[in-house]
Amino acid sequence: MSRIRLIVADDHPIVRAGLQGLLASREEFEVIGEAANGREAIELVRAHRPEVALVDLRMPVLDGVGTTREIRRISPETNVLVLTTYETDADVLRAIEAGAIGYLLKETPRDELFRAIRATAVGQSVLSPSVASRLVGRSRGASDRSLSAREIEVLMHVARGTSNKLIARELRVSEATVKTHLLHIFAKLRVDDRTAAVTAAIERGVMRLD
Repeated sequence: MSRIRLIVADDHPIVRAGLQGLLASREEFEVIGEAANGREAIELVRAHRPEVALVDLRMPVLDGVGTTREIRRISPETNVLVLTTYETDADVLRAIEAGAIGYLLKETPRDELFRAIRATAVGQSVLSPSVASRLVGRSRGASDRSLSAREIEVLMHVARGTSNKLIARELRVSEATVKTHLLHIFAKLRVDDRTAAVTAAIERGVMRLD
C-alpha cells in the first residue's frame, strides 16, 4: 500500500512537532515537510506535490485561506485539510470556498484525524462534528434544516461515487460551490462525511436510490 504524503503548515513549532510525531506513528503517513507560514507551505507543495496539506488558518505572511487558494491553484492534486482552533461560521465558509476539502479542530481525537487524512487523500469532504453542530445552530426551525433541491441533487451524485470535480462539471458550477453545498448538507444532517450524509438522507426518506 502506498503511503499518503503530506505537509504540515502551522506557525507553532510545538504543534508541528506534535503532529509530526503523531503521524510518524503510522506507517501509512509520510510527512515530507513542515511550514511555519503560508509561503513556506506553498513552496513545499510546489516542490513535492503531496496528496494532503494540513493547514492552520491563522499564520503569518499568508493566512490559511490564502494558502489554501494558492495550493489548489498550483497543485490541484493536493487536497487541503484545515486543522485549526477557530470554528466561526465565517472561518469555515471562507476555508471551504478557498478550496479546502475538510475542516477539523485541533481538539479532534487522534483516530478521527487519521480517518480525516485518509478521506482527504482520496478527495472526500470531512467536517468536524462540532463545526457541523455549530452550523446547524444557524437554522431557525426544522424547515430550515430541510435539504434544498440542489443539495439533494448534489447528494445523489455523491451516492453514486461521483467526485466533487465531476459533480461541478455535471451541474455547471465551480468545485467551491459543490463543497459549500456539501458543507450545508453535513450541517443539516448533523454528519461529518459524505458516506454518513448519504446514509442519513436515505434513512430519513430525504432521497432514495433506485
